[in-house]
Amino acid sequence: MRRKSFGILCALILALTAGGFGRAEEKTLSLTLDESIARALKKNFAVAAQVLEPQIAEMVLSRAEEKFIPSMSFAVNKRNTETASYSWIDAEGSVKTRYNRYSGQLSQAIPFGGTLNLSLDSYKNDTNQNFQTINPRFGSTLTFDFTQPLLKDFGFNMSRREIIVARNNLDISQSQLEQMIMDVVYSVEEAYWTLAYSIDNLEVRRQSLKLAQDLLDKNKRSVEVGTLAPIEILSAQAEVATREADILAAEAQVKNYEDKLKTIINLSEEEAKTYAAVIPKDVPNIVERQVNLEDALATALTNRPDLRASRIGLKNSQFSVSVAKNQLLPGLNLTASYWSPGLSGTRIIYAENNPLTGIILRRIPGAASSALKDATNFRYPNWSLGLTLSVPLSNVFSRAAYTQAKLDFERASLNLKNQEQQLFLEIKNSVRAVETNYKRVQAYRVARELAEQKLTAEEEKLRVGLSTNYMVLQYQRDLANARTSELNAIVTYNISLGSLDKAMGVSLKNMNITVTDYWEEE
Repeated sequence: MRRKSFGILCALILALTAGGFGRAEEKTLSLTLDESIARALKKNFAVAAQVLEPQIAEMVLSRAEEKFIPSMSFAVNKRNTETASYSWIDAEGSVKTRYNRYSGQLSQAIPFGGTLNLSLDSYKNDTNQNFQTINPRFGSTLTFDFTQPLLKDFGFNMSRREIIVARNNLDISQSQLEQMIMDVVYSVEEAYWTLAYSIDNLEVRRQSLKLAQDLLDKNKRSVEVGTLAPIEILSAQAEVATREADILAAEAQVKNYEDKLKTIINLSEEEAKTYAAVIPKDVPNIVERQVNLEDALATALTNRPDLRASRIGLKNSQFSVSVAKNQLLPGLNLTASYWSPGLSGTRIIYAENNPLTGIILRRIPGAASSALKDATNFRYPNWSLGLTLSVPLSNVFSRAAYTQAKLDFERASLNLKNQEQQLFLEIKNSVRAVETNYKRVQAYRVARELAEQKLTAEEEKLRVGLSTNYMVLQYQRDLANARTSELNAIVTYNISLGSLDKAMGVSLKNMNITVTDYWEEE
């Protein structure tokens, strides 16, 4: 009897190792837990959508940083005008003017909110008007303009506020992506181990049915030889039917959990047609894990991505308060300009140096480069300095924005405190679950071993006529339930380990999953 019991236990161990349940003739897809997680991360639509969020946030940050990249602009303007001449003093027939203008500007935002502009403006003016002393005329002006807010919009953070918010939002989106990946990893773990349990549970039910069928066959032989009353067959037949019903329920449970895992790993239609079933390769771990509550809580406070995202969101809210407070200040802008003009052209020399004579003695040609040279050599320096004060008659909207920003910051602070409080409760529950579930494994293992011993003893008593079929069938059912309970406790323990890692924010680290590498790969 002990050899028979040992054989049953070996069969159970083989079932746990192989995860098989009578589908040898069908093509199956065997996956480890790591392979299942990799499939889920690569083919999960929700993760694929969330992966785009950091990329979008990074583009927003790049766009915000363009504020401090110098910008250049160029302009070309050509204008020809012709108007009727109402006097011979202007011109004969009509007044014709040709005006060409060329300009370029280089602008740079400076860190404390100001702007610096460098511009070069050149023109050529050619006309047929009488009494011109320089025609055509070339002009160039080199200008430096500086504007700096001194109250409102002043400061390093004020000028970089779009960049600061965009960078924080990028960190938030990366934390949210990490949190989603952690959720997917845990859902895969849960579905994987639950499927493994359901497959092993089905094997236990089949072994239980086999025991009942063996007892039924034995009773039939005993009835045939007249050593057992025919009524004893009925109880065995009823038990066989009951256990066949248990197998149907267990098979349905396997299919349900298998479909759940297939959905999470997003099994393609082609693979679904190719493989009749998904079989877990890995065996649940039953090694005790010692967890200190204080250490687990400290780890969670440091590593939880959702908590990190909330803290960054709180920084955004605090920064919004400082921006809104700054906007309450009056506008006081310092403006400074420095410009250097240059002028050149063809000089017209009149008789007696009097243009009114209309008698041109000679023309002295001048080049556009001369005007440009005067401008760049600062031959004629000019400057201006000023302050502009802008005081709104009413800043009711700015004050409302400031009040709203303070309320948002207070709300974010309270939400963060509540999140930390819930985190502490989650960690306590997770640590307690790991400790309790491990003890449950040990208890159910002892219960299963005792059930095996009780069944062996009862079968021996039945062999010598000191027991009944009813008692043996009852002990068989007790053994099946004990095995199922032990399997369930082992799987629950593994799921609770995954839940604890997720609660502490270390599940990706423990599985060597790097969010940044996965994001860049996508």
